[in-house]
Amino acid sequence: MAIRTELSLRLPNSPGALGRVCRIIGDERVNIFALAVERGGTLRMVVDNPLRAAGALAEREYTVEERNVLFLSLPNGPGALGHAAELLAAADVNVEYAYASAQEGQPRTTVVIGVEDVERAATSAGF
Repeated sequence: MAIRTELSLRLPNSPGALGRVCRIIGDERVNIFALAVERGGTLRMVVDNPLRAAGALAEREYTVEERNVLFLSLPNGPGALGHAAELLAAADVNVEYAYASAQEGQPRTTVVIGVEDVERAATSAGF
């Protein structure tokens, strides 16, 4: 199933804030698969070991929230994300937020989608 744990935390609005979090996670040998930073300072990320990452951040007094999200690997081409969004809409699933990245010339892209009921979304949309 295409469900992963997303970590979210608040970053201070200061130079180096993102770098400090990435260094903490890297020092724990945790790999970041996807991340997004919102204008208000909310950092959302999907990592390979959320338990270890959340623990290391909590030890350094970050407040970390965990949430299950859809973590999709899609073809890297026109219409792929639109098709996935149509599947969610047909299953009556509202997308709360999403972030994605693709590398030019690579066959796949990764998309993270936040929804209210991730289990129902994954099952209903066929992910």
